[in-house]
Amino acid sequence: MQWSVVIPLKPLALAKSRLADTAADGLRPGLALAFAEDTVAAALACAAVGDVVVVTDDTLAGHTLAALGARVVPDGPGAGLNAALAYGAAAVRRARPDAAVAALNADLPALRPPELSRVLNAAAEFPRAFLADAAAIGTTLLAVSPGRELLPAFGPDSRSRHRASGAAELILTAVDSVRQDVDTGEDLRAALSLGVGPRTAAAAARLLGPSGGPGRRRAAAPGPGQ
Repeated sequence: MQWSVVIPLKPLALAKSRLADTAADGLRPGLALAFAEDTVAAALACAAVGDVVVVTDDTLAGHTLAALGARVVPDGPGAGLNAALAYGAAAVRRARPDAAVAALNADLPALRPPELSRVLNAAAEFPRAFLADAAAIGTTLLAVSPGRELLPAFGPDSRSRHRASGAAELILTAVDSVRQDVDTGEDLRAALSLGVGPRTAAAAARLLGPSGGPGRRRAAAPGPGQ
C-alpha cells in the first residue's frame, strides 16, 4: 500500500516556543525548518510513501519543502493543527479519492525511512491507527485506510484522545525515530542521540557551538535516507 502523508507546519516565527530554554528567538525558526526538511526528506525516501503534502502558510517553508518534492497546500482553515490536517487529507482525497492517508508530525528530525515503512505497514492492518510519541502522551502519526476519515485529535494528551476515538494504537518496537518528536531541549538531545538528518545536524551545530558535545558527534552521521 502506498500512503499519502500529510504534514502540518505552523508559521516558522511561531514554531517551537518550548525550545526557548535551549535556542534563542532568532534560532528557533531555523531549527523548526530544519526539522521539517529532514522529516519531509525521510518521508519522501520511504518505500511505503507515494507522496507528501505539507499544509503551511509559511512562504519560506513552502518554497523549501516544495523544492524537496513535497506538494504544498496553504492552510485554508487557519484554525489550528487538527483543522489543517483535516484540510490536507481532504486535498489528498480530492485528487485521489481512494488514497490511504497518514498524518505525520513535522518535527521528527531523526526519522528513518525503514522505520516509517514499518509503522505504515502495521497501520495498513487497521481502518484507523496511531503511534504514540516517545513520551507515551502524544501522537506522532495517525493513519487511515482508503475511504476512512482521518478525524485527527492531536494536541495535549492526544494518545488518550485517539484511543478514545476508536483508533488502534500501534505497539511496535525499534521505531524510535518515528516516535521522537522535538518540543523541548530534552527532546532535541534525544533526537540527536538517535542521529538526525543533515539539516538538523547543521542547525544543531550552530546552536551547540564549536565543541558540539555528544549530540553533535551523533548528528554528523544521519540515519538511512537522510
